[in-house]
Amino acid sequence: MIREKFSKPDKPKDEYESKLLDLARVTRVTAGGKRLSFRATVIVGNKKGKVGVGISKGLDVAQAVEKATRLAKKNLIEVPIKDDTIPHEVFAKFGTAQIMLKPQRKGRGLVAGGVVRTICSLVGIKNISSKVLGRTKNKLNNAQATIEALKKLKMNS
Repeated sequence: MIREKFSKPDKPKDEYESKLLDLARVTRVTAGGKRLSFRATVIVGNKKGKVGVGISKGLDVAQAVEKATRLAKKNLIEVPIKDDTIPHEVFAKFGTAQIMLKPQRKGRGLVAGGVVRTICSLVGIKNISSKVLGRTKNKLNNAQATIEALKKLKMNS
């Protein structure tokens, strides 16, 4: 009886789903030796048209992921979705990464690989065709290029 009175209220469930895209151990060489830190790349989305990417460093993995998630929520973008796909074809470049996104008809599914697939599923796009045209396998640059491509989308009526 008494326990119910003083129990903590339930935390509101986070509306955003997050996914750890990349985790790298980075070292900085100084006069005294090597300084070790971790770089985390996190994608956050609500499956209703909002997505963000956050990149941050920390002294341990948990700290890096926490900071990256916070940054991703700050850098959310709104993506127009029309019939579970994108309104039109789009191409974007970030560094050496090149991404092409094409709308697909209903029932085709997510025809995308790697980073693009993760981002599109977190945005809420169910039918899309994509191609990574750049030669880089760098997940970070491919993620940034995908976000750039999604930023270029406009709802045409």
